[in-house]
Amino acid sequence: MSTIEKIQEELDVLVEETSKHEIILYNDDVNTFDFVIDSLVSVCDHTLEQAEQCTILVHYKGKCAVKTGEYRDLEPRCSKLLELGLSAEIV
Repeated sequence: MSTIEKIQEELDVLVEETSKHEIILYNDDVNTFDFVIDSLVSVCDHTLEQAEQCTILVHYKGKCAVKTGEYRDLEPRCSKLLELGLSAEIV
């Protein structure tokens, strides 16, 4: 194995480890579809279509991963979703 291949392999592992967290949004009986959609657009930078699809998945499946990335980026977004009254966690 060459040095270049070894470095590339280590870099691939590092990139994979740093972006494996997700915000999971859970279904509730309180918030409206429109409110959840608006929240995802403003907090998670979703397009309207992405937010609508995630909201439908949350409604029918009970949960949906709405944002993936590094923990330090996801933590304030998850906190904002919680402040808005949505049920979410980082996994």
